[in-house]
Amino acid sequence: MSRAPVAAIDCGTNTIKLLIGDPGENLEAAVREMRMVRLGQDLDRTGRIADEALARAFAALDEYAALIRAHGARRVRFVATSATRDASNAEAFTAGVRERLGVEPEVVSGAEEAALAFDGAVRHLREQPAEPVLVVDIGGGSTELILGGVRTGPAAAHSMDIGSVRLHERHLRSDPPTPDEVAACLADIDAHLDACPVDPSAAGTVVGVAGTVTTLAAGALRLSAYDREATDQAALPVEVVHALVDRLVAMPVADRLALGYLHPGRADVIDAGGLILSRVLRRSPVAALVVSESDILDGIAWSLAGA
Repeated sequence: MSRAPVAAIDCGTNTIKLLIGDPGENLEAAVREMRMVRLGQDLDRTGRIADEALARAFAALDEYAALIRAHGARRVRFVATSATRDASNAEAFTAGVRERLGVEPEVVSGAEEAALAFDGAVRHLREQPAEPVLVVDIGGGSTELILGGVRTGPAAAHSMDIGSVRLHERHLRSDPPTPDEVAACLADIDAHLDACPVDPSAAGTVVGVAGTVTTLAAGALRLSAYDREATDQAALPVEVVHALVDRLVAMPVADRLALGYLHPGRADVIDAGGLILSRVLRRSPVAALVVSESDILDGIAWSLAGA
């Protein structure tokens, strides 16, 4: 690597991700790790991070701390999103992060989160997208819609309190979900989209990021096992995406677990995440969804380039 490596950590409602690498223009990554910790377990119902979720998160951070030390990364940025914003016991999590990594977790503003996610999603695209570009970032607790230009960055962004874990726990309690549960979930998604100031119908290109989207990409491509190289920058016809989501929603969790491309930690919540993506796409004019394996984690790493 041409310069000292940096470490970027993105802590969401369902996953904690680590990237260690050279934050140059091509972002040479030495380490990319993801742990499914379900930090948002029951958070929508209880308002606090569950003790077992904290234990899972801290176990993952212990592993990450060892990797950061082994690779000599001295600049570390830890960005925390929905779960730590919403929790009444967020200080317990903050103290655990500080103890393990020696940094304060940042709960960034909506505008900064949008800028990091947008930059991470579009900077590495090999083909110039039709603008404006709509980046769709579906997390466990929230979904971000970010509209902007490749060179100019975000022009509008909004975070909706709907995500794969949150909506699954709120609506899709049966296995598989009943038609009434699916209808209630769709109504919740549509109500949030109706109130969202970022209009998907304005998009020239839709770029989807994060685990729900990349998992669906693997399914749409009929991969027998998840393959980051295959899914990155794939252009998926929207009708293929809609059909796959419908199949997954109707499928019992046990059958989803048999799909080689689907991480077991996503098997129960991929239904709600898929429904969010499908409803966003139905409001957009695009014929295909562009998938980006680079996301806010990459944006965080690039933000350290001049640190």
